[in-house]
Amino acid sequence: MIRVAFDATACLGVRTGVGRFASEVLERLAAHPELEVTAFAVSWRGRDALVDAVPPGVRVVTRPMAARPLRVAWTRADFPCIESWTGPVDLVHGPNYVVPPSRHAARLVTVHDLTPLRFPELANRDTRTYPALIARAVRAGAWVQTPTEFVRSEVIEHFAVAPERVVAVPYGVTPPTPESDRSDAAAGRRLVGSDRYVLALGTVEPRKDLTALIAAFDVVAASDNELRLVIAGQDGWGADAVAAARRDARHADQVVRLGHVDEAARAALLRGATVLAYPSRYEGFGLPPLEAMDVGVPVVCTDAGSLPEVLGDAAHFVDADLLRRDREAGVASLAEALRRVTTDVAWREELVARGRTRAAGYTWAKTASAIAELYRRIVG
Repeated sequence: MIRVAFDATACLGVRTGVGRFASEVLERLAAHPELEVTAFAVSWRGRDALVDAVPPGVRVVTRPMAARPLRVAWTRADFPCIESWTGPVDLVHGPNYVVPPSRHAARLVTVHDLTPLRFPELANRDTRTYPALIARAVRAGAWVQTPTEFVRSEVIEHFAVAPERVVAVPYGVTPPTPESDRSDAAAGRRLVGSDRYVLALGTVEPRKDLTALIAAFDVVAASDNELRLVIAGQDGWGADAVAAARRDARHADQVVRLGHVDEAARAALLRGATVLAYPSRYEGFGLPPLEAMDVGVPVVCTDAGSLPEVLGDAAHFVDADLLRRDREAGVASLAEALRRVTTDVAWREELVARGRTRAAGYTWAKTASAIAELYRRIVG
């Protein structure tokens, strides 16, 4: 039996990509008979909600953990240790860049990407603390799990960690729930008010480059007054720039901002979309494109970071470097990609077929099994 302490903070509240990863993996780890899982939350106010946020079979500790003071402390010292909250454990897993220090337990930290190091201008105050926390954990012997070989190579390079202690474990596609099964393409189109729309899905933040997407859509909308651009996801930092870009667009009346949507609406929006647009400036994995492919929606995205590794030949790629070097040319390239995928039926069908095949290879069951095997390897 391996006693695992698992940071379930990301499972609280609105679940972004990291929250989806943590909750899907935790649910499946709880079913592994050789694991005894204890969940904790580095959150003062959210700790009482943890019991309802984790699956059956997971022990929960609710002793208060104040996030900001603890992160400051963990940047400077290996104290306080996680056993002060959980009691003795064999391994502690931090699935969101931060793994608490321990007295005797092995440590594993998940690094989803290196945005704060590669593009600090795209990071906020909290995420800019991650590199120091990762570096200290690695120096103290922590292992690292990444979602792709791309991020694995970056971690090895930037933190000078032994390659055998950095393991890539791809993420999965969330299977439909009974609630989302009842959501269909027509429901998504009713929600938008149009039969044809480009969907951008996820937290609104600078790294997603939604300002470029609005500019590119403005070009396409000039000759297609039925097409809509739908931006669905909660506001992150930098959302004001997206709001301003929308106000300034010539075809602002064709841009729909939905904000956070629940799981049923999210599934309906995905199924009803004409195309998913994902013009990320940098990406460690990219769940929304895979989710779109899984339900037969073609994808237009940049070739930034790990996206080519994850999506293979199943997406219509746009040059991310061009968007950085020459904004006007990059926006024109993105507009042309959107125009082709929304009008070229044969190309859409080809992308849909490739996408379904690609998405079928990514499951959370595989992810959780690989992480459980990594636990055994680390403890062993």
